Amino acid sequence: MQERGGRWADLGAGEGAFTLALAELLGPDAQILAVDRDRGALRALDGRVETRVADFTKPLDLHDLDGVVMANSLHFVRDKEPVLRSVRSMLKPGGRLIVVEYGADRGNPWVPYPFTYPQWETMAARAGFKSTVLLKTIPSRWLGSMYSALSLTPHPSPLRGEGEGEGRS
Repeated sequence: MQERGGRWADLGAGEGAFTLALAELLGPDAQILAVDRDRGALRALDGRVETRVADFTKPLDLHDLDGVVMANSLHFVRDKEPVLRSVRSMLKPGGRLIVVEYGADRGNPWVPYPFTYPQWETMAARAGFKSTVLLKTIPSRWLGSMYSALSLTPHPSPLRGEGEGEGRS
């Protein structure tokens, strides 16, 4: 991630470990909104970034974001596709969704609905994301491994212009 600044949201931010890492990467010009339904957890971020007590599975009225981080949050959602479509609508064309998740397809009471990277590729494509790439995988003592992945929102299709389809090489 080379670009600094921009408008981002951390959905399911909790106490903000990933929010603060994102803030460090993006620099002081970034606008970051940490969203979590636990007001007490968000207090750890007071004064550092903007916070909002909300459930990210419900409409959030966020638009034209450069990026969204969902770190260890999407595994709490059983039906992920409506949430992912909502997240896609929050992002501007070319916007980035970064997911951090356990690389397991079976959960436990603390991580009920994890998904492997191959599952993520399929889910992201179904929700309209493109260019999904695996960023990093690390071992985890809890469910074997964790990974981070990046998916992009598509740019609008270019308008068909003059000369298009005329066999130019």
